[in-house]
Amino acid sequence: GRRKRDRGRAGRWLYLAGGDAHRQTRTDGQRVVFRGGTMLVLLAGIFLLHILVIVLLLIATIDNAWWFTETMSTDLWNRCVLVNGACNYTGLPPNYPQEYLQAVQASSVLACIFSILGLLVFIAQLFTLAKGQRFTFSGIFQLISCLCIMIAASIYTDVFHRDDVGWYGHSFILAWTAFALSFVSCLIYFILRKKTA
Repeated sequence: GRRKRDRGRAGRWLYLAGGDAHRQTRTDGQRVVFRGGTMLVLLAGIFLLHILVIVLLLIATIDNAWWFTETMSTDLWNRCVLVNGACNYTGLPPNYPQEYLQAVQASSVLACIFSILGLLVFIAQLFTLAKGQRFTFSGIFQLISCLCIMIAASIYTDVFHRDDVGWYGHSFILAWTAFALSFVSCLIYFILRKKTA
């Protein structure tokens, strides 16, 4: 009878141990799933941030809203003069320093191009990058885009409309916002490691 009780205790002990081990395995499995899910959420957030940067860059480059006065708005390519409440598009005034204007135009376009290329490289690296590697090439493209839009916005701030009466438009603000967000994005690419194969 004593041996049976000992066997019964041993059986219950093994059952409890097995149950704990099973629960531990399930817990570990849940942790793995949670970590994988967190990585997917993080990658989705980075992707959306990059898309936001591209949208801001495109709006800043294309939209006619870098500088405003009571009767006129201008961008990097032409200006809109209000005549009887209607917008009359004309070329930029000839007194604009052409070298600086071309530098701003080229830098803005290059910022859009490099940011789009960075997004494509990021998507490619999601499928080709080995586990534990950093998204370095995506970060490089985004860093170049960041520098380009910074150059464009800096030149525009320093050279154009310094003595004019008016105010900066939303495209100008979006250009500086895109610079800040693209800088954050490139830092994330340089720091982030791919956790899943």
